[in-house]
Amino acid sequence: MSERGRLASLGRRFEVGLALRIGVLLMAGAALAWAVTRPGLHATSLLAGLLTGAAMAELWLFLRRTNLAVARFVEALEHGDLAQGFGTLQTGAGFDALGASMDGAIARMRRERSIAQDDSRYLAALVEDVPSPLISVAADGRLALVNKAARRLFPGSGVVRLGDLASYGATFAADVAGLKPGERRQTRMLLTGVPTAALLSMAEVHQGQDVTRIVAVQPIQQELDRAELAAQTDLVRVLTHEIMNSMTPVTSLSATAAGLIAAADRGDDPAISDARAAIETVARRAEGIMHFVRTYRQLTRPPELRRGHVDVTILFAELARLFESDWPALPLAVTVEPAALSIDADPDLLAQLLINLLRNAAEAVAGRPDPQLSMAATLLKGGRVAIDIVDNGPGIAAELRQDIFLPFFSTKADGTGVGLSLARQIALAHDGALVCEPVDGGGTRFRLTL
Repeated sequence: MSERGRLASLGRRFEVGLALRIGVLLMAGAALAWAVTRPGLHATSLLAGLLTGAAMAELWLFLRRTNLAVARFVEALEHGDLAQGFGTLQTGAGFDALGASMDGAIARMRRERSIAQDDSRYLAALVEDVPSPLISVAADGRLALVNKAARRLFPGSGVVRLGDLASYGATFAADVAGLKPGERRQTRMLLTGVPTAALLSMAEVHQGQDVTRIVAVQPIQQELDRAELAAQTDLVRVLTHEIMNSMTPVTSLSATAAGLIAAADRGDDPAISDARAAIETVARRAEGIMHFVRTYRQLTRPPELRRGHVDVTILFAELARLFESDWPALPLAVTVEPAALSIDADPDLLAQLLINLLRNAAEAVAGRPDPQLSMAATLLKGGRVAIDIVDNGPGIAAELRQDIFLPFFSTKADGTGVGLSLARQIALAHDGALVCEPVDGGGTRFRLTL
């Protein structure tokens, strides 16, 4: 029998039980009325009265139990207490139909609550682990960091209102405040003091009369740098390929011609001597171009990382010794905070990157009466590590601070334009960033963030 049929059957039994009790009460009442109108039937009247009272008491108790059960059921619903059970109600006469029905309703609500809680936990876990940082903005301007990615992006508890975002850049705070539902906007924010490109998107969530804005903040500076680097790599690959294809026969033939004309030159014919000098010059320049091209081909091969545990204090000590051997007259201040700081990186590539930066800094301060150089590593909020190479040289013009990372670009007369481009490749391979910033009072800071 189905649940609906069983409950209908029990309901009919309940109705029959109620009807029987009413019937007994009516019969007892009729007997009492008949007995009291007959003289001499005192015992019969007393018995009929007792039966009538018992029938009324039974009917009252029957209805009272129903009323109490319904009241307890309603109270359980009101307080969300779904642990109540109604199977202990009096059985028989169909009265257990009410208890069964209530137990069925409670069990169904328990299942629905369990499903809703499972769904809620799943959605909460899903939002918590979403890689995009999410922040909620209430109508009164209150902020909440929704997931782990947001708490990593905005470490600490200082971000509680819209105005608090100004510490990450006035432009960023204004863009978040002015964002509209469904809109996507690129902005710039300050992360560890470094301007970083970010993408904003926003949606509205309605909860009754309240409207909450959910803003996704996705830093995209690394992706932009990777895309730019990929375009540069493709360009370098095409250029070096075409140049090498064109110059290889020139280099070979000019070297062969230089050898032949050298064998034929006896020194008694000025024309042959001039031709020899010219062809040897061509051969040297052709080989110089080939060397130049081979140097730049390394930019087309992404660095292969061999990550390991790097003790920053030990690494900095080794770099300081190398620096002192190359530039003994230049002071280098070294700082590591905390002293036990360590990172997960490729020690050889990281050392190569820092050596390039130290070399540039040393050349920037060469000849100054008061050269100042520093190399510092700092543990930032959120677990990031910043390594700063700072000098008090002439500085780098604002319009050149991005160009210096381009292949072939150099501000030095004898520069190759490879060092900083390769340094940025190494930084990106570590999922880090390398930026150039001015220093108050003059000079330059290169900051590597890992």
